[in-house]
Amino acid sequence: MNFASDNTGPVAGPVMDAMVAANAGGTMPYGADPWMDEVRDGLRSLFDWPEAEVLLVSTGTAANALALATLVEPWEAVFCHRLSHVEADECGAPEFYTGGAKLVLVDGEDAKMAPEALDAAVSRTGGSVHGVQRGAISLTNVTEAGTIYTLAELDVLCSYARELNLPVHLDGARFANACAALDCSAAEMVRGADIVSFGGTKNGCMGVEAIVMRDPSKGWQAALRRKRAGHLWSKHRFLSAQMAAYLRDNLWLENARAANAAGQRLAQGLRTIGAEIVHEPAANMIFARLPAEAHHRAQKEAQYYLMDDQERPLCRLVCDFTKTDKEVDRLLELFAG
Repeated sequence: MNFASDNTGPVAGPVMDAMVAANAGGTMPYGADPWMDEVRDGLRSLFDWPEAEVLLVSTGTAANALALATLVEPWEAVFCHRLSHVEADECGAPEFYTGGAKLVLVDGEDAKMAPEALDAAVSRTGGSVHGVQRGAISLTNVTEAGTIYTLAELDVLCSYARELNLPVHLDGARFANACAALDCSAAEMVRGADIVSFGGTKNGCMGVEAIVMRDPSKGWQAALRRKRAGHLWSKHRFLSAQMAAYLRDNLWLENARAANAAGQRLAQGLRTIGAEIVHEPAANMIFARLPAEAHHRAQKEAQYYLMDDQERPLCRLVCDFTKTDKEVDRLLELFAG
Protein backbone atom coordinates (compact mmCIF):
# COMPACT_ATOMS: atom_id res chain seq x y z
CA MET A 1 0.00 0.00 0.00
CA ASN A 2 1.34 3.39 -0.92
CA PHE A 3 0.08 6.57 0.70
CA ALA A 4 3.24 8.61 0.10
CA SER A 5 1.72 10.82 -2.58
CA ASP A 6 -0.90 10.89 -5.27
CA ASN A 7 1.88 10.76 -7.87
CA THR A 8 2.61 7.18 -6.78
CA GLY A 9 -0.65 6.05 -8.33
CA PRO A 10 -1.03 4.50 -11.77
CA VAL A 11 -2.01 6.12 -15.05
CA ALA A 12 -5.78 6.17 -15.54
CA GLY A 13 -7.03 3.70 -18.13
CA PRO A 14 -8.48 6.28 -20.55
CA VAL A 15 -5.22 8.24 -20.45
CA MET A 16 -3.10 5.18 -21.18
CA ASP A 17 -5.49 4.12 -23.94
CA ALA A 18 -5.23 7.58 -25.50
CA MET A 19 -1.44 7.42 -25.51
CA VAL A 20 -1.48 4.01 -27.15
CA ALA A 21 -3.92 5.28 -29.79
CA ALA A 22 -1.75 8.34 -30.41
CA ASN A 23 1.20 6.03 -31.05
CA ALA A 24 -0.26 4.82 -34.36
CA GLY A 25 1.33 6.35 -37.44
CA GLY A 26 2.93 9.75 -37.73
CA THR A 27 1.79 13.22 -36.76
CA MET A 28 3.35 16.66 -36.62
CA PRO A 29 5.68 17.45 -33.69
CA TYR A 30 6.11 20.31 -31.19
CA GLY A 31 2.41 20.86 -30.45
CA ALA A 32 1.14 20.85 -34.04
CA ASP A 33 -0.68 17.55 -33.41
CA PRO A 34 -4.48 17.38 -33.69
CA TRP A 35 -4.95 16.47 -30.01
CA MET A 36 -3.54 19.85 -29.00
CA ASP A 37 -6.45 21.63 -30.66
CA GLU A 38 -8.83 19.59 -28.52
CA VAL A 39 -6.83 20.43 -25.39
CA ARG A 40 -6.75 24.15 -26.13
CA ASP A 41 -10.47 24.29 -26.85
CA GLY A 42 -11.25 22.16 -23.82
CA LEU A 43 -9.33 24.31 -21.35
CA ARG A 44 -10.67 27.53 -22.84
CA SER A 45 -14.19 26.23 -22.33
CA LEU A 46 -13.46 24.82 -18.86
CA PHE A 47 -12.00 28.10 -17.59
CA ASP A 48 -14.36 30.32 -19.59
CA TRP A 49 -11.30 32.04 -21.00
CA PRO A 50 -12.22 32.01 -24.71
CA GLU A 51 -8.93 33.47 -25.94
CA ALA A 52 -6.57 31.72 -23.52
CA GLU A 53 -3.24 30.39 -24.70
CA VAL A 54 -2.28 26.90 -23.52
CA LEU A 55 1.15 25.28 -23.34
CA LEU A 56 1.90 21.76 -22.12
CA VAL A 57 4.95 20.62 -20.16
CA SER A 58 5.74 17.36 -18.42
CA THR A 59 6.36 18.52 -14.83
CA GLY A 60 4.69 20.76 -12.29
CA THR A 61 7.96 22.50 -11.51
CA ALA A 62 8.33 23.51 -15.15
CA ALA A 63 4.72 24.68 -15.28
CA ASN A 64 5.05 26.86 -12.18
CA ALA A 65 8.46 28.27 -12.97
CA LEU A 66 7.71 29.08 -16.61
CA ALA A 67 4.33 30.54 -15.70
CA LEU A 68 5.91 32.88 -13.17
CA ALA A 69 8.65 33.81 -15.62
CA THR A 70 6.01 35.19 -18.00
CA LEU A 71 4.64 37.44 -15.24
CA VAL A 72 7.64 39.02 -13.55
CA GLU A 73 10.91 40.73 -14.33
CA PRO A 74 14.17 39.66 -12.63
CA TRP A 75 14.03 42.66 -10.29
CA GLU A 76 10.50 41.94 -9.12
CA ALA A 77 8.96 39.89 -6.31
CA VAL A 78 6.69 36.87 -6.30
CA PHE A 79 4.59 36.87 -3.14
CA CYS A 80 3.89 33.29 -2.00
CA HIS A 81 3.13 31.44 1.21
CA ARG A 82 6.22 30.21 3.01
CA LEU A 83 4.93 26.62 2.73
CA SER A 84 4.13 26.90 -0.98
CA HIS A 85 5.56 24.41 -3.45
CA VAL A 86 7.35 27.16 -5.39
CA GLU A 87 9.23 28.07 -2.21
CA ALA A 88 9.84 24.71 -0.54
CA ASP A 89 9.98 22.06 -3.23
CA GLU A 90 11.31 23.37 -6.53
CA CYS A 91 15.06 23.69 -5.94
CA GLY A 92 15.15 27.37 -6.92
CA ALA A 93 13.49 26.77 -10.31
CA PRO A 94 11.21 29.84 -10.07
CA GLU A 95 14.19 32.06 -9.28
CA PHE A 96 16.22 30.42 -12.08
CA TYR A 97 13.61 30.71 -14.82
CA THR A 98 12.58 34.25 -13.84
CA GLY A 99 16.21 35.34 -14.01
CA GLY A 100 16.42 36.02 -10.31
CA ALA A 101 13.03 37.30 -9.20
CA LYS A 102 12.76 37.23 -5.41
CA LEU A 103 10.29 35.00 -3.61
CA VAL A 104 8.81 37.05 -0.79
CA LEU A 105 7.34 34.72 1.82
CA VAL A 106 3.93 35.42 3.35
CA ASP A 107 2.49 33.87 6.51
CA GLY A 108 -0.94 32.49 7.21
CA GLU A 109 -2.44 29.52 9.04
CA ASP A 110 -2.82 26.15 7.34
CA ALA A 111 -0.59 27.17 4.41
CA LYS A 112 -3.11 29.80 3.30
CA MET A 113 -1.94 33.36 2.75
CA ALA A 114 -3.48 35.75 5.26
CA PRO A 115 -4.67 38.99 3.58
CA GLU A 116 -3.12 41.18 6.28
CA ALA A 117 0.19 39.33 5.99
CA LEU A 118 0.14 39.76 2.22
CA ASP A 119 -0.55 43.46 2.59
CA ALA A 120 2.36 43.81 5.03
CA ALA A 121 4.72 41.98 2.66
CA VAL A 122 3.63 44.02 -0.35
CA SER A 123 3.98 47.26 1.64
CA ARG A 124 7.65 46.50 2.27
CA THR A 125 8.42 46.39 -1.47
CA GLY A 126 8.40 48.76 -4.40
CA GLY A 127 9.28 52.40 -4.82
CA SER A 128 12.97 52.81 -4.13
CA VAL A 129 15.49 51.71 -6.74
CA HIS A 130 17.33 49.94 -3.93
CA GLY A 131 14.61 47.38 -3.27
CA VAL A 132 12.82 44.61 -5.09
CA GLN A 133 9.73 45.74 -6.99
CA ARG A 134 6.22 44.28 -6.83
CA GLY A 135 5.71 41.51 -9.36
CA ALA A 136 3.03 38.83 -8.89
CA ILE A 137 1.11 36.81 -6.33
CA SER A 138 1.25 33.00 -6.37
CA LEU A 139 -1.51 30.98 -4.68
CA THR A 140 -1.79 27.22 -4.27
CA ASN A 141 -5.04 25.25 -4.23
CA VAL A 142 -5.03 22.54 -2.78
CA THR A 143 -2.32 23.93 -0.45
CA GLU A 144 0.78 22.04 0.63
CA ALA A 145 -0.92 21.43 3.99
CA GLY A 146 -3.88 19.69 2.35
CA THR A 147 -6.16 22.65 3.09
CA ILE A 148 -8.20 24.62 0.57
CA TYR A 149 -8.84 28.26 -0.15
CA THR A 150 -12.57 28.84 -0.39
CA LEU A 151 -13.82 30.83 -3.36
CA ALA A 152 -14.47 33.75 -1.01
CA GLU A 153 -10.87 33.62 0.27
CA LEU A 154 -9.54 33.53 -3.27
CA ASP A 155 -11.76 36.48 -4.19
CA VAL A 156 -10.36 38.59 -1.34
CA LEU A 157 -6.74 37.94 -2.33
CA CYS A 158 -7.35 38.34 -6.05
CA SER A 159 -9.31 41.58 -5.54
CA TYR A 160 -6.38 42.93 -3.55
CA ALA A 161 -4.06 41.97 -6.38
CA ARG A 162 -6.29 43.74 -8.89
CA GLU A 163 -6.23 46.93 -6.82
CA LEU A 164 -2.42 46.95 -7.07
CA ASN A 165 -2.33 45.73 -10.68
CA LEU A 166 -0.49 42.57 -9.64
CA PRO A 167 -1.06 39.43 -11.76
CA VAL A 168 -2.10 36.23 -9.97
CA HIS A 169 -0.61 32.80 -10.60
CA LEU A 170 -2.53 29.76 -9.38
CA ASP A 171 -0.49 26.64 -8.69
CA GLY A 172 -3.04 23.95 -9.46
CA ALA A 173 -1.05 20.74 -9.16
CA ARG A 174 -4.14 19.51 -7.28
CA PHE A 175 -6.55 21.89 -8.99
CA ALA A 176 -9.03 19.07 -9.61
CA ASN A 177 -9.07 18.06 -5.95
CA ALA A 178 -9.82 21.65 -4.94
CA CYS A 179 -12.72 21.89 -7.41
CA ALA A 180 -14.10 18.57 -6.21
CA ALA A 181 -13.86 19.55 -2.56
CA LEU A 182 -15.50 22.93 -3.10
CA ASP A 183 -18.06 21.52 -5.55
CA CYS A 184 -17.32 24.44 -7.84
CA SER A 185 -16.56 24.82 -11.53
CA ALA A 186 -13.08 25.38 -12.89
CA ALA A 187 -14.24 28.79 -14.13
CA GLU A 188 -15.20 29.79 -10.58
CA MET A 189 -11.81 28.67 -9.30
CA VAL A 190 -9.85 30.77 -11.81
CA ARG A 191 -12.05 33.86 -12.00
CA GLY A 192 -9.45 36.00 -10.26
CA ALA A 193 -6.33 34.42 -11.75
CA ASP A 194 -4.23 35.42 -14.73
CA ILE A 195 -2.22 32.25 -15.28
CA VAL A 196 -2.82 28.72 -14.00
CA SER A 197 -0.71 25.60 -13.70
CA PHE A 198 -3.39 22.97 -14.33
CA GLY A 199 -2.11 19.65 -13.02
CA GLY A 200 -2.60 16.19 -14.44
CA THR A 201 0.28 14.08 -13.15
CA LYS A 202 -1.02 13.71 -9.59
CA ASN A 203 -4.49 12.78 -10.76
CA GLY A 204 -4.17 10.00 -13.32
CA CYS A 205 -1.91 11.28 -16.09
CA MET A 206 1.52 9.85 -16.86
CA GLY A 207 3.18 13.23 -16.82
CA VAL A 208 1.55 16.38 -18.17
CA GLU A 209 0.72 19.83 -16.82
CA ALA A 210 -0.92 22.73 -18.63
CA ILE A 211 0.10 26.38 -18.42
CA VAL A 212 -3.09 28.31 -19.14
CA MET A 213 -2.81 32.05 -19.79
CA ARG A 214 -5.90 34.26 -19.73
CA ASP A 215 -4.07 36.91 -21.78
CA PRO A 216 -3.06 35.38 -25.15
CA SER A 217 -0.45 38.10 -25.67
CA LYS A 218 1.68 36.23 -23.09
CA GLY A 219 1.67 33.11 -25.25
CA TRP A 220 4.59 33.84 -27.55
CA GLN A 221 6.90 34.81 -24.71
CA ALA A 222 5.88 31.71 -22.79
CA ALA A 223 6.44 29.51 -25.86
CA LEU A 224 9.94 30.90 -26.28
CA ARG A 225 10.70 30.40 -22.61
CA ARG A 226 9.49 26.80 -22.79
CA LYS A 227 11.73 26.08 -25.78
CA ARG A 228 14.75 27.82 -24.26
CA ALA A 229 14.24 25.85 -21.04
CA GLY A 230 14.27 22.52 -22.87
CA HIS A 231 10.64 21.73 -22.09
CA LEU A 232 9.20 21.71 -25.63
CA TRP A 233 8.62 18.05 -26.43
CA SER A 234 9.38 16.87 -29.93
CA LYS A 235 6.85 14.01 -29.72
CA HIS A 236 4.39 16.42 -28.18
CA ARG A 237 1.42 14.23 -29.15
CA PHE A 238 2.04 12.13 -26.04
CA LEU A 239 1.48 15.18 -23.85
CA SER A 240 -1.54 16.32 -25.85
CA ALA A 241 -3.15 12.88 -25.91
CA GLN A 242 -2.86 12.60 -22.13
CA MET A 243 -4.42 15.98 -21.46
CA ALA A 244 -7.16 15.47 -24.05
CA ALA A 245 -8.19 12.19 -22.41
CA TYR A 246 -7.96 13.78 -18.96
CA LEU A 247 -10.43 16.48 -19.97
CA ARG A 248 -12.87 14.20 -21.80
CA ASP A 249 -16.00 13.20 -19.87
CA ASN A 250 -14.66 15.11 -16.83
CA LEU A 251 -12.14 12.40 -16.00
CA TRP A 252 -10.07 15.05 -14.20
CA LEU A 253 -12.95 15.72 -11.83
CA GLU A 254 -14.09 12.13 -11.36
CA ASN A 255 -10.58 11.02 -10.41
CA ALA A 256 -10.30 13.87 -7.93
CA ARG A 257 -13.62 13.01 -6.35
CA ALA A 258 -12.46 9.43 -5.83
CA ALA A 259 -9.16 10.55 -4.29
CA ASN A 260 -10.92 13.03 -2.02
CA ALA A 261 -13.45 10.44 -0.87
CA ALA A 262 -10.63 8.09 0.13
CA GLY A 263 -8.86 10.95 1.88
CA GLN A 264 -11.94 11.89 3.86
CA ARG A 265 -12.55 8.27 4.86
CA LEU A 266 -8.97 8.07 6.08
CA ALA A 267 -9.20 11.35 7.97
CA GLN A 268 -12.39 10.27 9.75
CA GLY A 269 -10.84 6.94 10.66
CA LEU A 270 -7.74 8.64 12.05
CA ARG A 271 -9.91 10.81 14.28
CA THR A 272 -11.74 7.71 15.50
CA ILE A 273 -8.51 6.02 16.63
CA GLY A 274 -7.28 9.16 18.40
CA ALA A 275 -4.77 10.58 15.92
CA GLU A 276 -4.01 14.28 16.11
CA ILE A 277 -5.02 15.91 12.82
CA VAL A 278 -2.62 18.83 12.34
CA HIS A 279 -4.42 20.65 9.50
CA GLU A 280 -8.10 20.27 8.72
CA PRO A 281 -7.99 18.03 5.63
CA ALA A 282 -10.30 19.23 2.88
CA ALA A 283 -9.30 16.93 0.04
CA ASN A 284 -6.97 13.93 -0.26
CA MET A 285 -3.95 14.89 1.87
CA ILE A 286 -3.75 14.43 5.64
CA PHE A 287 -1.11 15.44 8.17
CA ALA A 288 -1.48 13.54 11.45
CA ARG A 289 0.46 12.62 14.57
CA LEU A 290 0.37 9.07 15.90
CA PRO A 291 2.51 7.14 18.40
CA ALA A 292 5.82 5.83 17.08
CA GLU A 293 4.71 2.24 17.60
CA ALA A 294 1.73 2.83 15.30
CA HIS A 295 4.14 3.81 12.54
CA HIS A 296 6.32 0.78 13.22
CA ARG A 297 3.31 -1.44 12.59
CA ALA A 298 1.94 0.45 9.62
CA GLN A 299 5.21 0.81 7.73
CA LYS A 300 5.62 -2.95 7.53
CA GLU A 301 2.86 -2.87 4.91
CA ALA A 302 2.40 0.75 3.87
CA GLN A 303 4.62 3.47 2.46
CA TYR A 304 4.20 7.10 3.46
CA TYR A 305 6.34 9.97 4.67
CA LEU A 306 7.33 10.71 8.26
CA MET A 307 7.99 14.44 8.64
CA ASP A 308 9.83 14.43 12.00
CA ASP A 309 11.09 12.11 14.74
CA GLN A 310 9.13 13.35 17.73
CA GLU A 311 7.52 11.01 20.27
CA ARG A 312 4.35 11.16 18.18
CA PRO A 313 5.82 11.59 14.69
CA LEU A 314 4.05 13.69 12.12
CA CYS A 315 3.12 11.79 8.99
CA ARG A 316 1.78 12.85 5.61
CA LEU A 317 -0.78 10.55 4.02
CA VAL A 318 -2.07 11.14 0.48
CA CYS A 319 -4.74 9.20 -1.39
CA ASP A 320 -4.71 8.83 -5.17
CA PHE A 321 -7.79 8.13 -7.26
CA THR A 322 -7.35 4.33 -7.06
CA LYS A 323 -7.40 4.01 -3.27
CA THR A 324 -10.05 1.55 -2.13
CA ASP A 325 -11.99 1.41 1.13
CA LYS A 326 -10.19 -1.88 1.82
CA GLU A 327 -6.75 -0.25 1.62
CA VAL A 328 -7.80 2.72 3.75
CA ASP A 329 -9.37 0.49 6.37
CA ARG A 330 -6.33 -1.80 6.47
CA LEU A 331 -4.03 1.17 7.10
CA LEU A 332 -6.29 2.30 9.94
CA GLU A 333 -6.19 -1.24 11.40
CA LEU A 334 -2.41 -1.15 11.38
CA PHE A 335 -2.32 2.23 13.07
CA ALA A 336 -4.82 1.15 15.71
CA GLY A 337 -3.00 -2.14 16.42
